[in-house]
Amino acid sequence: MRPQTLRVAGHFGELLQGRIGRDGPVALVTLPCPVLGVTASLAEGLGFAITAASAAIIPEARAIKLLTLLDISISGTLSFSAEMPPGGGAGVSTAALVALAGLAGWEGVPMLLARACIAVEGASDPLMLSRPSQTLWASRQGEILTTLPPPPAMEITGGFFGPPRRTDPQDVDFPDIADLIPQWQDACAGRDLARVAALASLSASRTLAHRGTQSDPIASLAADLGALGYVIAHTGAARGLIFAPGKIPPHASVALHDAGLHGIIQFRTGGGR
Repeated sequence: MRPQTLRVAGHFGELLQGRIGRDGPVALVTLPCPVLGVTASLAEGLGFAITAASAAIIPEARAIKLLTLLDISISGTLSFSAEMPPGGGAGVSTAALVALAGLAGWEGVPMLLARACIAVEGASDPLMLSRPSQTLWASRQGEILTTLPPPPAMEITGGFFGPPRRTDPQDVDFPDIADLIPQWQDACAGRDLARVAALASLSASRTLAHRGTQSDPIASLAADLGALGYVIAHTGAARGLIFAPGKIPPHASVALHDAGLHGIIQFRTGGGR
């Protein structure tokens, strides 16, 4: 029997994001986030509809296009609730599409779902993959460029800074991060969290400088709170600090709030083998 409610976890920005070579594809390493997700709920009925309140998460036309591309169907009224803001850089749109496919009974190859999501929204997070943080992901093409070692265990605290900023699939104006990829592989293989955090910070700082957002508080917060580094949503509002597990200062959430961040969260991730 198909589930009537399905939650799909999102992510919290990207540990790395940029072009692979000056003219290469936009690629990323996502930061999975178990505490933020999108829940799809289905009320039985004839026909197919999405509640008006859910349109900001997934417009009905996009939902119908995904179902058509996957050659699946669903009857009833769907509603979606998100634990993170659309445009926050936490995967609302992709999580909603993956949840929709799951409710409709999709059990196919994850890469087919990924490419259907990209056909619908133009760019996609790798939330349908079993190990998204171990994937160098071409987000506009739906391709796994390489499989990476798992990142070491880390603890993140952060929130959302500034207005929502939805991803523009035509936007390929990112710094080159080709030099960071082999360093990332070595750091993850060596379980070197300090180096991983430094590389994530370098990728974030390149994007912030390239896009003229030098007033962003995340680097100063990292220094003030003694974080190993920081992570951002490169096209969204998510901002996070990277700590070793158990090392987040008790006053960190207050400092984040005072710096203008909202929706403060804390979670652990990484550490898989």
